[in-house]
Amino acid sequence: MSPRTRADSAHISPSAHYTGYVWYRHQLAEPAFATGFGRLAYGLLKPLVWGVREVLGLDLEHVLLQRHLLIDARLRAAIEQGGVRQVVEIACGLSPRGRRFCQRYPQLQYLEADLPAMAARKRLLLHGEGWLDGRHRVRDVDILAARGALSLQALFADLDQHAPVLVITEGLVNYFPRELLEGFWTRLAAQLARFPQASYLTDLYPDLREHPRYRQLRWGVDLVGRLTRGDYWLHYRDQAEIVAAFEGCGFRRVAVLDPEHDGAGLGLPDQGAPSLLRVIEARVP
Repeated sequence: MSPRTRADSAHISPSAHYTGYVWYRHQLAEPAFATGFGRLAYGLLKPLVWGVREVLGLDLEHVLLQRHLLIDARLRAAIEQGGVRQVVEIACGLSPRGRRFCQRYPQLQYLEADLPAMAARKRLLLHGEGWLDGRHRVRDVDILAARGALSLQALFADLDQHAPVLVITEGLVNYFPRELLEGFWTRLAAQLARFPQASYLTDLYPDLREHPRYRQLRWGVDLVGRLTRGDYWLHYRDQAEIVAAFEGCGFRRVAVLDPEHDGAGLGLPDQGAPSLLRVIEARVP
């Protein structure tokens, strides 16, 4: 597998540091999550982000907040209304979600996972602040591993398979071509089928060619690819294709959420145009 199709830690970590600093700026994360590299990257990219917003009307930081806050909202609902007591956040990067939700919900078991280099950094951060314990853990995983110590099967092995579980990936799936992505979803659905109730939350940027800002989206996609030294893939033309893809991988009851309609209570200003982002909530069985 070539380096451009296999997302390694050197590939994704720059964006993890940048988004970690965005969460901190918006009071979604404690100072420990704001790394020096993240602060530097944010400062260097600030003129570019401003230019994209002013010239093209595309607010990249707003999109990041949309996805993060909408996933948070769906996770809260799953815990408070759906009885979820264990959460697995794959490709956790420098996300502060595990810390915030463990503080808010003392009954919650939260397992974060990432490629070994990123997981080690996250583990060190949380341990240094005294936040790791029996409820909040970090494990190594490679979503492309079909078997072995880094596989999904190994990751889920020590969860309570008699209790509901919710899995999150944020800022991950568009780094993979469709074949690899759907292979991951198929393996994930197979693991989730072992639980009495299981759901999956992820963000997704579809190939919305009829979108009024499609040209800006394509430009932004090319920019992300250059900044992360890899490809950034757009999948699926519409909601029907998204639902069909998830169902083909073994998921059921697939909801495709648009932040402009399903995130009205997120506290973000109206951008005056349809969102480029979708958040998917899929269930097994």
